Amino acid sequence: MSATEAALDTGLTALDRIVEPGDGALIPVPSGGRLRIVDLHGNQAVDTLFYDAHDIDNRYSAFDTIREQQAVYLTTGSRLVSNRLDELAVITDDTCGRHDTIGGACSQESNVIRYGEFTRHQHACRQTFLLYGAKAGIGQRQLGHNVNFFMNVPVDSRGNLRFDDGLSAPGRYVELTASRDLLVLISNCPQLNNPCNGWNPTPVGLLGWWS
Repeated sequence: MSATEAALDTGLTALDRIVEPGDGALIPVPSGGRLRIVDLHGNQAVDTLFYDAHDIDNRYSAFDTIREQQAVYLTTGSRLVSNRLDELAVITDDTCGRHDTIGGACSQESNVIRYGEFTRHQHACRQTFLLYGAKAGIGQRQLGHNVNFFMNVPVDSRGNLRFDDGLSAPGRYVELTASRDLLVLISNCPQLNNPCNGWNPTPVGLLGWWS
């Protein structure tokens, strides 16, 4: 299934791209533009960061987003808020229903701590963020907690979290409308050591509509 086949939309498409697992993208999205992320095969985590295109230090904040909307999970209507309390984007369509914003991105260091020394040289989302972010001057100081689209991270009453099998399915998508000019930094997660990708990382589609 291609991203276009999964879109079921009309109009001129400014972006139509497949991102393989372990790869990423840095997408400029103008104010008012719509970006759709399509889970082509189901149960694939898509780690995503958002930046003001004119000031990368004004960037997505999980803490402020959770506090402002009094909700741990993201879905239709959720406002993605920056560390300066600026609205970066709004989720305007969501066929999955729930997305994580507290689980963070995998890294080689966290893989070793969680899963063992054998994972030390496995590729991780943090590396992808740094690779693609470098094109816009985004380095380690600009990396914070990210959104994990399609990832299922239940939180119990004591605040404990775990990585569970995903809630998504083939062709489900999340669509965001930019509230200002954005840079959207994406890592299609290659994680093999927990069920966030259904133990089998797969490609995702990116579609965008803007003038």
